Amino acid sequence: MPIKYTDEFKRDAVALVESGITQKVVCKDLGISKTALQTWVRDAKFQSHGLTPPADPDERREMAAAIKRIRELEMENEVLRRAAAYLSQVHITPPK
Repeated sequence: MPIKYTDEFKRDAVALVESGITQKVVCKDLGISKTALQTWVRDAKFQSHGLTPPADPDERREMAAAIKRIRELEMENEVLRRAAAYLSQVHITPPK
């Protein structure tokens, strides 16, 4: 019979992973399986983007790919924003 963990316990475990502690150490310290922890971390990532974690594995993969693409596009936008700011400074001449 599977063990039922409270939502608070799951949030605490995810917070430990997000703070930089490895999943292996968290699993050992809390006595949980790595699969369960990975599921909780993945679901927390979906929830942080305002998405409900899907039960269907195919849909879950599609959502993960969409989140990855969003992250890539955000990084590209940041690079372009910085490049535009840098290039706009080149044309500014200092006052004499």
